[in-house]
Amino acid sequence: MKAIGRHIILEMWGCQNLDSVETAERALRDMVDALDVHLLDLKVYPFSPVGVTGVAIVSESHLVIHTWPEFGYAAVDVFTCGAPRDPQAAVAVLRRYFKPERIGVMEINRGQLELPDENVEPQPKHGRSTPLRSRAPAYSA
Repeated sequence: MKAIGRHIILEMWGCQNLDSVETAERALRDMVDALDVHLLDLKVYPFSPVGVTGVAIVSESHLVIHTWPEFGYAAVDVFTCGAPRDPQAAVAVLRRYFKPERIGVMEINRGQLELPDENVEPQPKHGRSTPLRSRAPAYSA
């Protein structure tokens, strides 16, 4: 199937180094190099009491890391478009920096060029529309 881009979603459990701005920044920079993408901007933000969020904006889209040290968990998005990139290169970098005990990987083809048209109900022009209910489970911290 032809697509404009690939979106790799990683769930990493049993991780180390999740509260370090420096580690997240180095991991993002090394992922940029490993994927051979072009860095436009990079920011990493600490959270209180723990955790970081880092984003690398690249010409080919973005790389994002969100950490929850209290759960040993990190969520990572690797979205690239253009020439095919091997997402295993990013996974190898993440393994080196965060040493996860296990990783779940999901891949989505973005901008699929061969999808059938979907009929979508138009929203009412007047009045209040009913929002769709989320099917995602609720998590408590």
